[in-house]
Amino acid sequence: MRSLQIPAVALLCLLISPAHAGTSATPAAMAAYADQLLDQQKVSAETPGFTVLVARGDQLLYKGARGMASIELGVSMQPDQVLRVGSVTKQFAAAMLLRQIDEGKASLDDPLSRFLPDYPSGSRITLRQLLNHTSGVKSYTSIPGYMGNPVRRDLSTSELINEFKDLPVDFAPGEKWAYNNSGYVLVGAVVEAIAGQPWFQAIESQLLKPAGITSVHYEASDKLFKGMAHGYTFNQTGAPVPAGLLSMTQPHAAGALISNTEGLWRWNQALHGGKLLSRASYERMTTPEGAAKASRYGFGIASVMLRDQVMLMHTGGIHGFSSVLDYLPASKTTVVILRNSDGASGARDSMLAQKLAAFAIGEPFPDVVPVEVPVVQLKTGEGVYRLDDRQTRTLRLRDGGLTSQRSGSGALPLIPLGDDRFVFQDSTSELKLERGSDGKVIAVRVFNNGEKQGERWVRSGELPAEPVFMTLNPAQMDLLVGDYASPQFSIRVFVDERGRLMGQAPRQPSFELQAKTPRQLLIPQVGAQLDFNGDDGKAASVTLTQGGQKLVMQRR
Repeated sequence: MRSLQIPAVALLCLLISPAHAGTSATPAAMAAYADQLLDQQKVSAETPGFTVLVARGDQLLYKGARGMASIELGVSMQPDQVLRVGSVTKQFAAAMLLRQIDEGKASLDDPLSRFLPDYPSGSRITLRQLLNHTSGVKSYTSIPGYMGNPVRRDLSTSELINEFKDLPVDFAPGEKWAYNNSGYVLVGAVVEAIAGQPWFQAIESQLLKPAGITSVHYEASDKLFKGMAHGYTFNQTGAPVPAGLLSMTQPHAAGALISNTEGLWRWNQALHGGKLLSRASYERMTTPEGAAKASRYGFGIASVMLRDQVMLMHTGGIHGFSSVLDYLPASKTTVVILRNSDGASGARDSMLAQKLAAFAIGEPFPDVVPVEVPVVQLKTGEGVYRLDDRQTRTLRLRDGGLTSQRSGSGALPLIPLGDDRFVFQDSTSELKLERGSDGKVIAVRVFNNGEKQGERWVRSGELPAEPVFMTLNPAQMDLLVGDYASPQFSIRVFVDERGRLMGQAPRQPSFELQAKTPRQLLIPQVGAQLDFNGDDGKAASVTLTQGGQKLVMQRR
């Protein structure tokens, strides 16, 4: 669920102005710009913090931190603090398996059954499908109730696999793409079967030590890690509280590593610098294919565009922590953001990382300076626009402002910049109305993450009718009211003073929940659906569906 708060407008100072399009940022300019963006985050001695690093090749451009590493002890966050990196772990696991493939010990098209002969239908699942999330295996983190007490147990690799191996698959192997933590537990299990040692020991001995990387570790429960920050989540009032308990045996090769920002910078240098894998394996790792191509996901790495440059990246979210790791191959630019809180910070940190990367390569995003546009002029943009046979975009006036809603996603506010140009709120992407000779809007062009050409969406129809919702009575609402949480996200469901059923994520505005049925509710503003479990009685969990992804949250 995305925040709908308009970011503060940044005013660049003279220290920053030398960096312009085509001129890579100097360390001094980068530091001035980064400090300005970080100061806008408004962290304090009462809030969790984050660390940031920006580098170009071997040159460190910026390293900084804000907020607290330990609120209870009054310890400020330092730039070299160690934090959990969550799903960024996946690219380490993927690289380890690819290293074994380079050594002739496996192949991408090997069936899982070659290494785990007792795994049900393992003969139909390939290593390639585990690596790019197309296996269809049930992700154990989406099992109702699992992310509560069950995830606190210490489990061996085989015990963890037993938790999901007999569950029905979500789809036939290779048929679709769906982000899958179980798939990377199986990647770790295959690494172990080949190496004859735990997955993390194989990564340390065969990847990290040879590359001289000393600040990336598996968070073993019987070890102390110098500089490890405390992890936090947020309660229903938005106040920080200790993160939920989690045995780090369970994130496994899907998310159990810890690091500081410099460790991930050195990892980027080694991985993308050709020091770890053959050229063929590296290209497969960074090139989406098959059912994963539409989601732009390779093996533990997503491939997106920033300012018309390829950006290889991954994010992570785990109990008490979140992370962003970006790399632009053309300029060898690394951006790392590590935060010691979970919840709804992922989209904000991804945008922050994009702004830092764009500035570093000399293609900074301009400040957002909203202008007043008459409602009657905004209304001319209303309608349905089509990109291809599958994708549409609806522009609609809401609360006096124009919004854009892509099929399968939520309605995003558009901030007017003048001359029929808009920027998506909390984003670096822009939209421009295209008018015909008669002044009517005939298309929109969307510039994702600063691309120059943009996508052209042609007007294909008028606005569809708004959906019709039912009204829940107080007793029906009461069955849904409560606090629901998972490691990645949490939501509070409550009845406000006007008698409306509302949903609110930490540090985000509340939205009215619109009921299709007594147990299925929508949040149209963000394109999200909430399915509360059971047919009667108080709901024990709720499944959030948004952007094609599902997340199960348990009642606290």
